[in-house]
Amino acid sequence: MKACMYTRTSSATNVDGDSKERQQIAILQYAERQGIQIVAQASDDAVKGADPIGSRKGLSRLLDYCITNEDVRIILVERADRFSRDQVVQEMGYLEMSKNGIEIIPVDAPGYFTLDPTPSQTMIRQILGAVAQFEKDSLVLKLRGARERIRATGQKCEGRKSISERYGKDVAQVARALKITLKSNGAIARRMAELGYTQESGSPLHREQVRRLING
Repeated sequence: MKACMYTRTSSATNVDGDSKERQQIAILQYAERQGIQIVAQASDDAVKGADPIGSRKGLSRLLDYCITNEDVRIILVERADRFSRDQVVQEMGYLEMSKNGIEIIPVDAPGYFTLDPTPSQTMIRQILGAVAQFEKDSLVLKLRGARERIRATGQKCEGRKSISERYGKDVAQVARALKITLKSNGAIARRMAELGYTQESGSPLHREQVRRLING
């Protein structure tokens, strides 16, 4: 099993006791006991525990590494508060990483994020889930309103574009001109494909599409 090692210190000089070396030793000892190979490591120094996960350069590098290396899906930290002291930031970071299949494991309590969440963790996850659903529902309503306003003007606002919408009204004139010399709609479709008039997939038009073009 492969994993990354992440350390964070609140002070550049470690005066508050959150020694990077202590964190590294704890993580390496856990990895050795569990048979885990550390393949990458990064540290964010002088970064506050409440700082958003996405603003941390060291952690961002590890996340990029995990995303580009599919066999690495674990990031080890000494304690959960080394990941973040702020529990809301903790949970938001944990949930966002989980979406990408990445697991954060505090080596002093490996089941901290996954086994029997505390009441506060459960509450935060429920709130974050409710907020995400609210934002999703709000977006759906905004899009629906926008479509209805466009429809009210008589314009088309969804679905595949028609042949005429993609090529202009001249495409019908091309079909009618070819009808003079080519009797079957299938032959017209093949000739139109040679001229560049095709379906979105690049295939020749269907006979019915040709018929509708000719008949307007």
